[in-house]
Amino acid sequence: MVKVTDLVKVFHDGRTAVPACERVSFDVPAGRFFTLLGPSGCGKTTTLRAIAGLERPDDGQIELDGTVVYSSQRRVFVPPNQRDVGMVFQSYAIWPHMTVFDNVAFPLRAGRSRLARKEIADRVRQALGTVRLDGLEHRPATRLSGGQQQRLALARALVRKPKLLLLDEPLSNLDAKLREQMRLELRQLQRTLGITTIYVTHDQVEALALSNVVAVMHEGRIVQVGTPREIYERPVNRFVTDFIGATNLVPGQVAGAAGGDLYRVETAYGPLMCTIPDGRAGQSVRVLVSVRPEDVSIQTEPGPFPETWAGTVEQVVFLGESVDCRVAVGDLLLRVHAHPAVRVRRGDRVSLAFRADRCIAVRSEDDAALPRGVH
Repeated sequence: MVKVTDLVKVFHDGRTAVPACERVSFDVPAGRFFTLLGPSGCGKTTTLRAIAGLERPDDGQIELDGTVVYSSQRRVFVPPNQRDVGMVFQSYAIWPHMTVFDNVAFPLRAGRSRLARKEIADRVRQALGTVRLDGLEHRPATRLSGGQQQRLALARALVRKPKLLLLDEPLSNLDAKLREQMRLELRQLQRTLGITTIYVTHDQVEALALSNVVAVMHEGRIVQVGTPREIYERPVNRFVTDFIGATNLVPGQVAGAAGGDLYRVETAYGPLMCTIPDGRAGQSVRVLVSVRPEDVSIQTEPGPFPETWAGTVEQVVFLGESVDCRVAVGDLLLRVHAHPAVRVRRGDRVSLAFRADRCIAVRSEDDAALPRGVH
């Protein structure tokens, strides 16, 4: 449905060229929820705005539903109002002097196609019903709550029944509890409508909870594309490993294969059994082993396996559904998410065991630049 090929966009700050997108390419099949995830300044919003037609790229090509809407080679640039997309901005961009009804009706009244008054009213009420704002048609937009304003912006984007929905950090202005609720509502709405959606966020939890596919961006490039589970459990490089969720990063050196898909990595704290994506690191290669806190088990008795590490509990925080522990192994501080039934206190000597199939080693480009331990 959406095909972006070698997209390039460079901004100029005086005499300085600032690249925002550097040969960005991806495909989004029809009906999928696709998320561009990355830190501020990585190029994700610029990519979204280029798809919408709000930014003119410098190179590359964009296709929407088989139609080329931008091509540098063919000198094609279809304006935004002809691209059949709906967009929700971070600020919602709601007209404060209009009612709820008039806000949603605005794209229909301002568009090139002239619709009858009854058809406009029917489509507005349908859009408001879809986002559960029916009955609020005559309320001033300024008298809506934050969650209602977010749904109003969605209704306005959907009222023209676009083929593509673009969402730029739409939940960032909501409080934590409402943001979690709106995540569920937004995902259910997208599934119900079956509309192809591209979502931009810097929030890893949002990306993992909402998406069919996630593309992680860094410094203007896409560094990994995969399902939420693949991105979380099989990061391909150090940046993705460090950016997605909490993890422990342990420097070491590959000692060799250990049978099956496992490799043995020697570290300053003891050996670790782990997997290596695509088996790309050969023997003696320096790596960083990513160990998620939930994949470390903490035991108050010595473990039966030689791969267990001895450590000292430095901090214990009871979170209800888990116990968040910091355990020192030499100069390495590891984060462990333990079952709430585990009873440990600060100063206790414990043993740590690791799930080898979920420990991931990635090549270490610059060990000295990365502090050891929790990230």
